[in-house]
Formats: sequence, C-alpha cells, structure tokens
Amino acid sequence: MTTRRQFIARTAATAAALTVAPYMKTSHSAGKLAVGLADHWVPGANEVMSGLVKEWATKNGVEVALDIITTEGFKDILTGEAEAAAKEGHDLLSHPLAQVAVHKDSLDPVDDIVNEQSKRYGPFTKNAKYLSFFDGHWMAFPTSVQDQSFPVVARMDLWKQHAGIDLPAMFPAKSRDKAAQDKIDKEWTYDAFLEAARKLHKAGFPWGNQIGQTGDSPTWIGPMFRAFGSILINEKGEVAVDSPETRQVLEYFKKLTEVMPKDVYAWNDASNNRWIISGQGSAIQNPPSVWAVASRDAPKIAEQLWHFDTPKGPKGRFRGGWHYFWGIWKFAKNKQAAKDLTLFLQTKENGAKLIKASRGYDMTPLPSWKDIPVWGEEGPPVGTLFNYPPQGDEEMTIGGAPAPPAIAAKIINNSTYSTLIAKVTQGGQTIDQAIDWAKDELEGYLRS
Repeated sequence: MTTRRQFIARTAATAAALTVAPYMKTSHSAGKLAVGLADHWVPGANEVMSGLVKEWATKNGVEVALDIITTEGFKDILTGEAEAAAKEGHDLLSHPLAQVAVHKDSLDPVDDIVNEQSKRYGPFTKNAKYLSFFDGHWMAFPTSVQDQSFPVVARMDLWKQHAGIDLPAMFPAKSRDKAAQDKIDKEWTYDAFLEAARKLHKAGFPWGNQIGQTGDSPTWIGPMFRAFGSILINEKGEVAVDSPETRQVLEYFKKLTEVMPKDVYAWNDASNNRWIISGQGSAIQNPPSVWAVASRDAPKIAEQLWHFDTPKGPKGRFRGGWHYFWGIWKFAKNKQAAKDLTLFLQTKENGAKLIKASRGYDMTPLPSWKDIPVWGEEGPPVGTLFNYPPQGDEEMTIGGAPAPPAIAAKIINNSTYSTLIAKVTQGGQTIDQAIDWAKDELEGYLRS
C-alpha cells in the first residue's frame, strides 16, 4: 500500500513511465506536451487518466508523454525539486500539499484557468487557496485527483455495542437538515470521543492512529490542535505554541493515549489501516483506503466501516486534508496545451469519471462537486463514503496551518506535533518542558 512517509530523501528519482501513444502530427498539430502525475494507488485509476489524456491529445493534435510518478518515498516531490533546480522537465507536474509554496517562484501563474474553473463550478475551498494562492496569484491548479480528507473511520457494530453510538443514524448518508447538524454539534465533541474511546478500550477494541515520524501523523493531529485553539506558528510567522490552548490539548492527549495501543509511536502510515482490518481496532482517522483494502481482503470488516465527521473542540471542528495541485513551470515549453488539458481533465464530467475510478478515494476542492453520486453509491455498506467530503461545519486544514505554507511544511516534515506529544505522554517531560522544546524548534524553522 502506498504510504505518505516523511519527506526525508533529498535526491532526484526516476519516474515510472506510463506513456500515452503519441498522436501522429499533422499540419494542425499543437506540438508536444510532457505531463507528470502522481501514481494512483487504486488499481485502474491510472488507466482511466491515461485514457482521458489520450482522448484529449487525439482531438487536439498534441503529442503527449504522460509519466506516472510513484509517491513511494515521496519520489513525486523529489521529481519536482529536481526539475525546479534544473529548470527543465515536465510542462505540467503534480505537487502535493505545501509543495506549491516551496516552488512558487518557479511556477507560472494560472489565474486564468482557476478563474475559468470557478466560473463553471463556484469557488475552491479555503484550504485549496491557502496552499496555492500567493502574492495575489494562483500558482497552481487545485485538482480532485488524489485530493483526500481524513475523517474518522469506525466499526459500526463495535461502536453501537460498546459505546452506545449508532454511527449511520448520527451521520446519515444524506444531506443534513439543521436539526441533524445541531445534534452533531451538541453530541459529537472531543469529550464524547474520549468517553467512547475509553469504553471501546475497556471492551478490548481500542481506537488507534500513528503518533510518529510519518506523513499522516500531522494530518490528523494538527487539526485536533486547531480544534482546541492551539497554533504552533501563526499566519504572521510568529511562534505561538506557548499558550493555554496548547496546554489544554496536551492534557487531552495524556488522557487519550492511555486508551490507545502502546506502540502507536512506532506506527507507520499503513499501521492504522492494518490495525482496524485485523479486527483489533474500533476506529482510526484515514481516507477510504482502509475501507477499499478491507473490501478486498476482509469484506466482513469492510461491511462495518463508516466514515464520518471529526469531533468538535472548544474552537471548532477541523478535518485534515492531503491535497494535490497541478503546476506549470515558468520554463514549460507548451503552457497553453498544459492549461487546456487541465481544464479538460477537470470538467465535472471527467472529474466524476476519475473519482469513480478511485472508488471515491479522491475527494474534491470544489464544494459544488459534493453531489457527485459515487460517495452515496459506493459500498458495502452503501453510503459509507457519503460523509467523506465534509457535509457539516468542518473546516479543512493541514498540519502546521495557519503558518505560512512553507513553514507549515517544515512542521510536517520534522514531525513536530508527534515529538511534542511524545515528550509529554512517553518521555516523562512536563508540559512546560515540552513547550519550551517546541519554542526552540519552531524558532529554528523561522531562522532557516
């Protein structure tokens, strides 16, 4: 299974090639286009993408070379680093999470196609703009391909039996009215989550998620910090970790980790998936990859999995996201073709084909696309993915936000949240000692 490990390697990697057969050029040919997109872990998704690219290439007389770049070991990120340094490479390249901020000086603005997309389908999410809009310009195009969120994924049977919570009843696979949302706001809080976790732990089915040097760790922990009002570095680039809110969330983690598996500090990004598929776990936070794998390997477990909102904290409800963007380099040789292909692939019709090919794993940075049928149709259980695109009042965020995105990337890359928690819950430090460590660490990120 593809994982999202730490961004630790710093050397270039060779892309695995999935080449679209070149179209025979004519007098009307629009030249060549080199495209590099991240490898999709869902079987068949790459082939649907390849087919759409070939369709566009044939209609427009463009010879397209499509490279599918593995995400294992973050080779897609390393490819972007290598191309930015060499000022040579693909015309159109995918960039995950905060990498647009890293490369914004090497990317060409794409205001025209982002504005065209917004005219078609309405505005992009605030999180998409945070990660790709700099100095008054959209520096990359927010795409539905590989766009992910991190809801709670839990066993319906175990939660009903041991925690007394009927998950499909509280988070139904249908649009919510005010009464339903008010009930969630009142009843689904981090206090309620802790109470349920204690009951499930006592019954022998703990909840578990990684707290370590992994890509997924800050993607679920960062939003929890935000829900308590804890910010490590604010939007002005000022260290803000020393706060009552940080103390409150660390006190919460002291209680929460008591009812989690003891080895979560050593888990990688696949460990929580294996945990719940094994039958030992009652809940995790993750995209639907765990459900898709369980559908194949443990169908009885898959039939019990339900995806739903993150709990609400004192400062609101936040859900983690892992987003992808398509960027066009300043040195790209066929910018117009790159823009035309982007808009073709991200029509709602083609976007829906790609999302369906991912079995609903791909989400969308366009709220108006939440009515795409796949999330209500996939199963079993039918409707399990309906709440995968947030349906309520959750705010999408990433680890490290609201710090400037390039600084947020350092918080993610250096596992700052996990280390801060582990110092308190495992390392024997007081909360004040751990916060003092974090202040020094964060100040170092700003200096560098």
